[in-house]
Amino acid sequence: MPQPASIPPDARRSLLVYNLLFPLVFLALLPGFARRMFRRGGFRENFGQRLGRYTPETRARFATGRWWWLHSISVGETLVALKLANELHRRDPAVNVVITVTTSTGFALATTARPDWLEILYNPIDARSIVGAALDLIHPERLVLIEGEAWPNLLAACRNRGIPTALVNARLSPRSERRFLCTRYWIAPIFRLIGKICVPETTDIPRWQNLGLSESQLHVTGSIKFDSAGDTPPTRTAEFRELLRTLAVPEDAPILLAGSTWDPEERILAETFLRLRNDFPDLFLILVPRHIERTADILRDLASLPLRICRRTTLPLPTPSPCDLLIVDTTGELREWYPLATLVFIGKSLPGIPEIGGQNPAEPAALGKPIIAGPHLENFAAIATLLHSHRSLVTVPDPAALHDSLRNLLRDPTERTALGERARHALLAHHHATARTATILLPPDR
Repeated sequence: MPQPASIPPDARRSLLVYNLLFPLVFLALLPGFARRMFRRGGFRENFGQRLGRYTPETRARFATGRWWWLHSISVGETLVALKLANELHRRDPAVNVVITVTTSTGFALATTARPDWLEILYNPIDARSIVGAALDLIHPERLVLIEGEAWPNLLAACRNRGIPTALVNARLSPRSERRFLCTRYWIAPIFRLIGKICVPETTDIPRWQNLGLSESQLHVTGSIKFDSAGDTPPTRTAEFRELLRTLAVPEDAPILLAGSTWDPEERILAETFLRLRNDFPDLFLILVPRHIERTADILRDLASLPLRICRRTTLPLPTPSPCDLLIVDTTGELREWYPLATLVFIGKSLPGIPEIGGQNPAEPAALGKPIIAGPHLENFAAIATLLHSHRSLVTVPDPAALHDSLRNLLRDPTERTALGERARHALLAHHHATARTATILLPPDR
């Protein structure tokens, strides 16, 4: 077993400043965090876990067995954690895994069809006493952080206890790199506490090295998010097709699916859809908002438009009823709707959104769907660059260009098919990224 290690002086300096500022920053951010959590629901459920307080039943669950801790945040990171957890347990069935999440939507997703070797908890606040209580509960063999999280007190506590740490699917966009470089003196020592960092692309390595990380820490594995090699294909296509039939959507009707949308994209897409219907009267629109708690706001925003709107949570309807637009106000179904799409729009990418950066286009690409997006895909720059290099992603600067591009693609089935096939081929380099990551964390000869 690894032995406890001391914290380097530069990391102790960063930890001191972090712990001095943490209470002030936490209190400043708390109202906004609380509002978001209340809107999304589930805030009160297991709230004590966020403070390192656990029920006797939870303590009994961790009293025996070997545990690995996968630390995620919301739905996207939790999907990565679930995929990695399954691969780790497949390789070593004696390994139990706990996935911790921050959001209630991530918690709800992770607890669906949970096997007996997997436990789900809420993330502890990154205060020394609280993360200490979490480590006392779990006694993990290893801590694995997902994507972009580096929690200073948690990493320091693991180092003090000799618990190996890793950051997988490590995402560092050029924008984040510029921000971190401004505070490199304080940030770099914290990242150097991480034992292994698994990055998606070779081109990611220089950005991490610019933060002072050593070559021995960095491993190129591909992106688990883009890895569809071990994925179970969507299984509810026939079920969802039947739901659309009850909404009088013809079998051969073109379907525009907008995934993970943000305000004001729903209004933009609805208005674009109405214009497109002049040329394509059977066109059907499916909106999948990134945060389903916004559904009531979306309905109010669209109320003035001549649209018959249905909600996924009301389906199936008691009697068939024609519908123009379906809002998917459920969590975790987006991937299952993709096979029905003629065209896929990637949300959070159009101008005018308070928090731009795009959502993940990997799933529709893996399914061979033609993809269109606004200009802002900074959060997924690596895959956007990959898809652009394969001429498999259409990006538009504004809503007017969105309408024109959608109209052109709806008129050209040959180009739609070619776009989708090129997208599927672009992701082949990331096949088996989950297995490569698991090999770094759990070598076969260990």
